[in-house]
Amino acid sequence: MSVDPSAPEIVTADLATLTNASRTCVLVHDAATKDILWANPAACELLGWSLDELRPLKANRMSSTAPQYHRVLGRAWLQDAVERGTSRIEWHYRTRSGRVVPTDALAVRVELDQGPAVMVEFRDIEREQATEQELRRTTSSIDALARHTSTIALTLDTSGTVRFATDTALALLGMAPDDMGRHLGEFGTLRRGGRPAAWADLVERADPTIEVQLLVPRPVGKAVWLEGTLERLAEPDGDGLLMILHDVSGRVHREELRERELHRENYLARYTAMGDMAMAIAHELGQPLAAAGNFLAGTGRHADALEGAGTLPRESADRLRFGIGSAVRQIDRASAIVDAVRVFVGHLEHTRQVVDLNEVVDECSYFVRLRAAEPGVHVEVRRHPEPLPTPCERVLTGQVLLNLCFNAIDEMATCRDVDRRLEVTTTVRHGEAVVTVDDRGRGLPHDPFAESFTSKQHGSGIGLALSYRIITRQHGRIWAEPRPGGGSRFGFALPLAAERAPE
Repeated sequence: MSVDPSAPEIVTADLATLTNASRTCVLVHDAATKDILWANPAACELLGWSLDELRPLKANRMSSTAPQYHRVLGRAWLQDAVERGTSRIEWHYRTRSGRVVPTDALAVRVELDQGPAVMVEFRDIEREQATEQELRRTTSSIDALARHTSTIALTLDTSGTVRFATDTALALLGMAPDDMGRHLGEFGTLRRGGRPAAWADLVERADPTIEVQLLVPRPVGKAVWLEGTLERLAEPDGDGLLMILHDVSGRVHREELRERELHRENYLARYTAMGDMAMAIAHELGQPLAAAGNFLAGTGRHADALEGAGTLPRESADRLRFGIGSAVRQIDRASAIVDAVRVFVGHLEHTRQVVDLNEVVDECSYFVRLRAAEPGVHVEVRRHPEPLPTPCERVLTGQVLLNLCFNAIDEMATCRDVDRRLEVTTTVRHGEAVVTVDDRGRGLPHDPFAESFTSKQHGSGIGLALSYRIITRQHGRIWAEPRPGGGSRFGFALPLAAERAPE
């Protein structure tokens, strides 16, 4: 700053007044000896000494006793300012009462009339350091909370952009730290009350909080369900939002599983009733069918008698016998079906017994071929050459096989220009009796065992869910997979009886 030489005394007086009024502490040291030449009132007040008391003091009387504040280091700092013009340091002064005061000190070489000097400006930074330490502790706590808490916490702006996310949130949402600044909707579907919800609607209703859900899809496995609140925060630069969520996937999946179990139990009760009805129908149809066969046999004998007596022409008698014979064959076929139903459903008791799985396949083959005849599906059965004794419920296990075969037949019946071939195979693998059903339909678009209801327009409702229940409660496995060459392969495996050695 240039000084007008016409008024040097006024300028000097003003500068002294300003320096004395300043709350910044100022000490002036001799550049050569480093002795204190002068101190402003702020420095005297902070250090607790008057100017006259300060002048004879040495560094060891005015500085912390810690090694990094030794007199030699203090003199070196001042000398650095003498040589270079300025030097800055964090220096701990010691007051008359013994209190150590951390300061930010700047030493500047100045040219006085009496020679060079070093002016030191310093200020108490103890409060600033305390605030900084508190901020570091707070930041450290927030970082630890973000890394270790199981709570999913997100801060967002009103547009839905993610500003901050805890580590747990990053993991569950499939986010990376670089994903900050992206919209929340890119990572999941917002819901409210179990229904999809728009972000703008949730923000409008957050007054100040609202309950929300977030459904996070997964490429593999079940989706993640998050539930919690969205809270509006008043911030100086505009409204922000805090979303606190908890992972409730386990509860949601248990509810879904319980619902499926209820459906399966209903289906099981339904099919038990159907078995009782089938047994009653088979019993009631037996006598009418036998009577109809007897009536037709009597009519055939009467036709023979009329022809022998010359009353009925031979040509008419042949046509009559052909019709009666055809009717008898259909009645015999119906009787065979009724007998098969009676045998099949005659053991509906839920007792565990050792059953040859090959025999179950043989019993079901008749019904499978009967169902396959109309759509023109060729059925091939490949049995294991030895018996496959398994502890299971014969009828229910047969019902599973029928369900798999009927589904395969219905699938191929809807497809054009395919080799309508159904293959049923029994084998032994790793101590289990295995049954597979191969079709040449359209394949598997999704996991069929995840659904509880049939998708067929006229389906009976047992579905694969009930088949899953029947097999798994017998300590078995059931699965579906693409068939090599196209189509689907459904299969189930049951443990072999103890007397059968595993292969």
